[in-house]
Amino acid sequence: MATIKDVAAAAGVSVATVSRVVNNGPKVSAKNRKLVKQVMLDLGYRPNANARALVTQSNRTLGLVFSELTDPFFATLAGGVEKIARSNNIQLLISNGLVSAETEQRAIETLLEQRCEAIVVHSKALSDQTLLDYAEAVPGLVLINRYIPAIAHRCVWLDNQAGGEAAARHLLSLGHRNIACITSNYDIEDPRLRLNGIQSALQQQGLPFDEQAIASAEPNEIGGEQAAQNLLARGLNFTALIVYNDAMASGVITVLCDNGYRVPEDVSVVGFDDVLLSRYLRPKLTTMRYPIEMMAMEAAEMALKLANQEPVASLHKYLPTLVKRDSVAPPKA
Repeated sequence: MATIKDVAAAAGVSVATVSRVVNNGPKVSAKNRKLVKQVMLDLGYRPNANARALVTQSNRTLGLVFSELTDPFFATLAGGVEKIARSNNIQLLISNGLVSAETEQRAIETLLEQRCEAIVVHSKALSDQTLLDYAEAVPGLVLINRYIPAIAHRCVWLDNQAGGEAAARHLLSLGHRNIACITSNYDIEDPRLRLNGIQSALQQQGLPFDEQAIASAEPNEIGGEQAAQNLLARGLNFTALIVYNDAMASGVITVLCDNGYRVPEDVSVVGFDDVLLSRYLRPKLTTMRYPIEMMAMEAAEMALKLANQEPVASLHKYLPTLVKRDSVAPPKA
């Protein structure tokens, strides 16, 4: 395998000149730069990435901190960031935060130790101040699914309250008045904001927001099953359910069907996210589309631009949109 000394000898230049070419440094004539690149190609020389990072104090990597490797929502998020990394011919480094302040902080520190200057962070557990401190220290750090006014231009976020309100308005428009909710038990802002939106839509129609009609569990298929079972055990009269995400909705539909309820004839179900799963449930799931792949791609592009001291747009707010499928119908007369 060719070394940097081999390249320097073949090109008739110094090792320092080859190093400058490798690291896009100044003080190299166009003639020598072209010559060295051709010799590198002829000899099959590949610069050592770690050695290059030591010289430049950075490397060609894009970092991602997110919460759950197996969740289809986060898989889509990672896929969006990976597309941008691939299109820029750079390596994607992933670190898992697990919705824990300690783990999220360790995940960010791990990426910084790898000299990542462009990092997309999905953090729900770290405080605003901790993230502000990181943002000040790392110009290429961008938050996704999190809004902090002080660094609004570095946040790509969804209006969760508007999403909850839109889901409730759709059911209300069909005549539903007894609406129950299944939400996440994670102590984060997303479920609170979606419930706020649902409450707002009900209040606009002069309807009460019954706390007994809310069940919470972990935001996955098993959690959806558990929450639906808890609601049914309370003996409540509801004709529609708004569910925190599509994964929980799949568990909800299973429990309803197992207990003799027809979806949507007896109970309508609305999910949130519009992950691939929602199109293959039976019935196909009506849901609020969370454009997470588009948001992830924008966040990754922003991180790279900020790391290179390039300007970015000032507002990156997205709105969820209703995707009508087969799990919602007017209530029975």
